[in-house]
Amino acid sequence: MKKVLSVIMLSVLAVSLIGCGSSETENRGNSAAANENTPMQTGVTEGTDSEAAQGSETTESEQSAAQDKTTGLETAEPESDTAGDSGAEHGSNALVVYFSWSGNTENVANAIAGQTGADVFEIVPEETYTSDYNTLLDIAAEEKENGARPAIAGSIDDISQYDIIYVGYPNWWSDMPMILYTFFDSYDLSGKTLAPFCTSGGSGLSGTVSSIRELEPEANVLDGLHIGSSAASDPAQAVSDWLESLGLME
Repeated sequence: MKKVLSVIMLSVLAVSLIGCGSSETENRGNSAAANENTPMQTGVTEGTDSEAAQGSETTESEQSAAQDKTTGLETAEPESDTAGDSGAEHGSNALVVYFSWSGNTENVANAIAGQTGADVFEIVPEETYTSDYNTLLDIAAEEKENGARPAIAGSIDDISQYDIIYVGYPNWWSDMPMILYTFFDSYDLSGKTLAPFCTSGGSGLSGTVSSIRELEPEANVLDGLHIGSSAASDPAQAVSDWLESLGLME
């Protein structure tokens, strides 16, 4: 009887040991699988999203740069062609005369010369104006009050050869700088076509076109062009539209 009981007990113990070993092995396998899959899945997902976003930004940036480059080339080519054609047609009998203190009027003068092929004469005062704006205001006001005629350095050798004269100036105290009056006093512009252009911070041409018509009653004074200071750095389109409106561009 004792031998039988011993055999039964040993059998039960062996079955229990086998079951525990199998359970531990399964649990270890499940734990290892969980620890391996979780970080890999997270890393792949984050990496894919990040790379996709970077790829999208790069593509959009490249497309934008390519589009800007193409647009710039398309804009530049017609301007070059227009300037060449108009210069051949009008350059031989046209002159741009201008006075510029800050450089704004000079930019417009250069744009006109570039689109028409006109010769250029800069009105330069014998006595240079101050570079201080507030001091300049006082000088300009005093010159206007006294009807001054500041002297011009240099002169135009033969103004009779020009039929069209573009005259440019800044607006000082709702008038042309007095050195422009010196210019009109110095030359006979009878029979010529005068096209005034002006730059200012916002006061426009004021009464300057009427003043020129009074000074040059025997000239054909056309409608003037005003360009604000903020637009004077790139006046090409405004100049082109003005020239076309006056019939000076074909």
